[in-house]
Amino acid sequence: MDPARLTRVNDTEWRIEPVGAMRVPAILYADEATIQDMDDKVYEQAANVATLPGIVRASYAMPDAHWGYGFPIGGVAAFDAEADGIVSAGGVGFDISCGVRTMLTNIEPARIRERQRELADAFLEKVPAGVGSQSGISLSDSELDAMLAGGAEWAIRSGWGDIRDLERIEERGRMLGGNPGFISERAHTRQRREMGTLGSGNHYLEVQEVTEIFDPVTAEGFGLSPHRIVVTIHCGSRGLGHQVGSEFLTEMAAAAPGQGIVLPDRELACARINSPLGERYLGAMWAAINCALANREIIGHFAREVFSGIFPDAELDLLYDVSHNTCKKERHVVDGVDRALFVHRKGATRAFGPGHPDLPEALRDFGQPVLIGGSMGTGSHILAGTATSEEKAFSSACHGAGRRMSRHQAYKTWKGRQVVDELAARGILVRSHSSRGIAEEAPGAYKDVDAVVDAAEQAGLARKVARLVPLVCIKG
Repeated sequence: MDPARLTRVNDTEWRIEPVGAMRVPAILYADEATIQDMDDKVYEQAANVATLPGIVRASYAMPDAHWGYGFPIGGVAAFDAEADGIVSAGGVGFDISCGVRTMLTNIEPARIRERQRELADAFLEKVPAGVGSQSGISLSDSELDAMLAGGAEWAIRSGWGDIRDLERIEERGRMLGGNPGFISERAHTRQRREMGTLGSGNHYLEVQEVTEIFDPVTAEGFGLSPHRIVVTIHCGSRGLGHQVGSEFLTEMAAAAPGQGIVLPDRELACARINSPLGERYLGAMWAAINCALANREIIGHFAREVFSGIFPDAELDLLYDVSHNTCKKERHVVDGVDRALFVHRKGATRAFGPGHPDLPEALRDFGQPVLIGGSMGTGSHILAGTATSEEKAFSSACHGAGRRMSRHQAYKTWKGRQVVDELAARGILVRSHSSRGIAEEAPGAYKDVDAVVDAAEQAGLARKVARLVPLVCIKG
């Protein structure tokens, strides 16, 4: 993207001024080099979001923003139901509540390296991964509905998980308002055998080592120290979330003209929040969030079983579990007024600052852990929410490195075996059932995660706490 197209506010804030049908500006957070690395479609999509009814303050794009479906991936926007605001299935995405969970362990890196191959193989066998992957868990219709209403709470009651985890999960493990009655039979069918599975694409399970601490006080509060081993899980609501997104996008696109909504792009299909269609979508989407929370809780349980099978003294305690690809009703202060808003975060993560009442007491002084995935060959980051993020972007931050190359381009550029061998030579063991999937997720297909995280910190969206590098990576 050419920075000359934007109004530069400072080193990390850029504006698209309102023109035409735009109701508010679009604001992009990134340094100049990262702006130049963004595709032009981010400009178009961020501006299109700014035309939607009931949008509040601005349409935002995070430093990892890239072309998405309707909204840019890395897009944030809030809407006011009292101002005829909308909810957009395209503003949430297909992989509803795709998110990240990081678990702390008491196992030293040397012990991991001694049994690294055994650990990698055990994870590949225990955690189903890949397109259409299924687990040994098969749910009846009543069990599916209980899961869709109960989220991680349901998983723990069913024997997969630890009750102590709930304090460290966004929404305390259960998204209220999730309505299984709004989930189609097709979505039910797709999810019946998919609980406890990673799926494909950029989803992963990694065993990581903390290699650098940037904020010692917050790191200590989070339970992080140099050379500590953590386990990070990145996945979402699997086939059910995709089905919900697909069905409601089609229905919303057809219904928009009847609600007086002019769409600059059909992919921005939406409905008034207070309409029957909008209410049905929210109930279904919130149920899909519960599906993702339950899925990550089950995979976390599997991770504990794998570790205890190899290291009998292993302890895995949850640091935090946070979603992206959501729309939630939250209270935010806008121009000095406390308002209830429906905040869409697509490829963006919630980043509440210190003192926020929704954070568990043990973390409240430090701000919410913000878990940023990189690529399997570079590294990941743990950040903390800041007080300034509320004003910057409704307490939101980036969620990953962001792609710089399409999956098709990556597949043409690399071979899966080549990527596996190169990473093994650097001490990173990758396991996957799909050679093509590895090629599509090659480290070179992603932006520089360190640069993205630096830009997020400079913009005041979140502050750096620790950097992690992978030792074992299970890819979908």
